Amino acid sequence: MNFPSINPTTTEAWKKLTQHFSEVKDLHMVDLFNQEENRAHKMKITWNDFQVDFSKNRITDQTISLLLQLAEEVGLSEAIQLQFNGEKINQTENRAVLHTQLRDFEIMKPEVKRSLKKMKKFSEAINKGKWTGFTGKRITDIVNIGIGGSDLGPKMVTNALHYYKNHLKVHYISNIDGDHVSETLKNLNRETTLFIVVSKSFTTLETITNTNTIKDWFLKGATQLDIENHFVAVSSNLKEVIHFGILEDNIFPLWDWVGGRFSLWGAVGLSTCCSIGYSNFKQLLEGAHEMDVHFKNEKFSNNIPVILAMISIWYNNFYKSETEAVIPYTQYLKDLVPYLQQAVMESNGKSVNRNGDKVNYQTGTIVWGNVGANAQHAFFQLLHQGTKLIPVDFIGFSESLYGNENQHQILMANFFAQSEALLKGTFLENVENPYKIFDGNNPSNTILISKLTPKNLGALIALYEHKIFVQGVVWNIFSYDQWGVELGKKLANNKLKVSNL
Repeated sequence: MNFPSINPTTTEAWKKLTQHFSEVKDLHMVDLFNQEENRAHKMKITWNDFQVDFSKNRITDQTISLLLQLAEEVGLSEAIQLQFNGEKINQTENRAVLHTQLRDFEIMKPEVKRSLKKMKKFSEAINKGKWTGFTGKRITDIVNIGIGGSDLGPKMVTNALHYYKNHLKVHYISNIDGDHVSETLKNLNRETTLFIVVSKSFTTLETITNTNTIKDWFLKGATQLDIENHFVAVSSNLKEVIHFGILEDNIFPLWDWVGGRFSLWGAVGLSTCCSIGYSNFKQLLEGAHEMDVHFKNEKFSNNIPVILAMISIWYNNFYKSETEAVIPYTQYLKDLVPYLQQAVMESNGKSVNRNGDKVNYQTGTIVWGNVGANAQHAFFQLLHQGTKLIPVDFIGFSESLYGNENQHQILMANFFAQSEALLKGTFLENVENPYKIFDGNNPSNTILISKLTPKNLGALIALYEHKIFVQGVVWNIFSYDQWGVELGKKLANNKLKVSNL
């Protein structure tokens, strides 16, 4: 079975959606709610600890039906099967796309099992004080050195699960900005700090430059032999890592069938595993796997990633809305948006389709946002009264972690009120002051989760991963390469060579 490569604009569903859009584009969602008493109920998916309400969108039952018809016509069912079967769907790099294998404990590849076993042993040795620095002191700080997927994913998860962390202090260095490196190092003790270098090639300019700077700092108070106690690597380039001075036993593997921005589930998440402990890390993987099973097996009409992806396509390709905002109502998810920006825009920011032709329609959306309620006092003015149509995902949790019910009720009151305000505005109200008129009719999804746990976080991240996949299939693009990233690297290296002549 070949991976589908169908131009979506040539399908019958696309033609019908175009006609349908001309008929419904000016409908107001308030009117839709007034016409459908059970709209909020029928446009909600309840799954495990998740309730996903997509009723506050400019859609009708026919819209959903046509969008799902589009998904079928472009071969989404076959594409899902091919991905999970391990076919080389990343055809421009001749690679399979199997990050889901990193969290499937039933059919897990032997090499993944070995890697997880090694991560468990390592993290426990660090946390129990069995792994010590060169002077015999316990490790107190871990510094993850990486960039892109080697930084954004583990950093986001580590910070999101801060409530579950142990005594270790975990830091992340990604930017090649030397001031940032110096700022991080100035409060660290060589004797009690462990560095995790994450780079598949072990040649990434930013990561290796930062690593060498840190190595020089370390050697000012230690010896070359002491490196083995304080540096480990996550890489596939054993030769370069060993040349650096890291022992082969202290190298954790990466595989070419896992893309960088989808790699936090394996050894790239070693810093997270050390921070929250292996048991919590395993729960993260289990939650993601449960979402994998839901995505793979659930019919499209009740499939959370499929529904959210197709609604996003509705706005991107028919309303010509270029951006979408993600607003998590918890400070713990302050790094979710930067993570999603790479995951979404590096994956689906493509202008050539799977047939090698330039596309004649919009592909990847621009993702942005911040945590609520901070965002309300920053850019929500534009959402409510601006001229741009910006769909919003609101993410909230029914239960607080520390049990401060009063404040949590205030937080969640804002969570629900903002989506309602975007929906209703002052529509049908008699407002004489033109500056206080809110047109409403601004779309949003609400993703309500019972509690922020490692398992639920894993499921949430996997939800967005699969949403990206669905959109890439529909847009007929390759979501798992990133050639656009490579050009800038090449030019930067050329300029460095010239300046060093």
